[in-house]
Amino acid sequence: MKKGSLKTIASITILAVTVVLFVRYLQTHPAYLAQLAATSPWWIVGILVADFAMIAALTMLSLVLIKMTGKNIGAIENWLLTIYSSIANFFGPLQSGPGVRAAYLKAKHRVSLRSYFLVTLFAYAAYAILSAFLLVVGTRPWWQAVLACIAAAAVSAFVIRLAARRRTQALRALSIKPIYVAALIGFTALQLTCIGIRYYLALRASGSDVSLGQLVSYTGAANFSLFVSITPDGIGIREAFLLFAQNIHHVSADDIVSANLIDRASYVVFLGMLFLIALGFHAKERIAPLASSTARHADNTSANATQQRKS
Repeated sequence: MKKGSLKTIASITILAVTVVLFVRYLQTHPAYLAQLAATSPWWIVGILVADFAMIAALTMLSLVLIKMTGKNIGAIENWLLTIYSSIANFFGPLQSGPGVRAAYLKAKHRVSLRSYFLVTLFAYAAYAILSAFLLVVGTRPWWQAVLACIAAAAVSAFVIRLAARRRTQALRALSIKPIYVAALIGFTALQLTCIGIRYYLALRASGSDVSLGQLVSYTGAANFSLFVSITPDGIGIREAFLLFAQNIHHVSADDIVSANLIDRASYVVFLGMLFLIALGFHAKERIAPLASSTARHADNTSANATQQRKS
């Protein structure tokens, strides 16, 4: 079988599986559709805008991580990779998204799995430290926030050092420039800011009136569910973390449940929009060569006709 045929079959299979996942998810979670119908569309629009800002930050962060491995990819390719890995991350168990990115980069750009694993740990470290700061700084004294950051940094350093022991060659091959480190921290902070705005809009849509301090701590607590999410989008896990940290952010259990219903329902809509955008990019890639070929054929036909008239 030709390589082009295999690529077409693989593309159709991926699209079909994605559609089935969306349909199945909505069938098994009818409360999300009901919650969307009961929520003002303006809140939904606001959450979607925050989601698009977040995915833009995540796309830039992904590019930085790839550069740290010594490789580079095109902007559209990186955008599409972020879309598909985000969809996989939502429906798959644990952190499926980074796994999808690592497998793709290994197959398409020969990025070492060990190298990408290490730079991903760096990204998780920044995420953990900033989330620890958010968790505590919102409603606790500043010195407790500093201690939380130190604790998160210590755990992150231990994990990275443990992982690097068996990957010394991959670690040496990384391009860890100050500008990349600064960009990693900056885009992670931007990502968390967008997530915080998303949570705020979901809380307000549920009728909860939270203060800035409560929102910051709420965001930090929710972010930590990322590390142990064993269900699609951490269903039940995020709520458990938020309930466990209720004495810190002081958001009621009813508001937590309602806000998370709205947030996830909106996020499913957002992923559906991303999927349609990805389909649009693929259609454009298919149509562009066809249009170019048609134009060349028309030019050749016109040139031949002109030549015949002259003859």
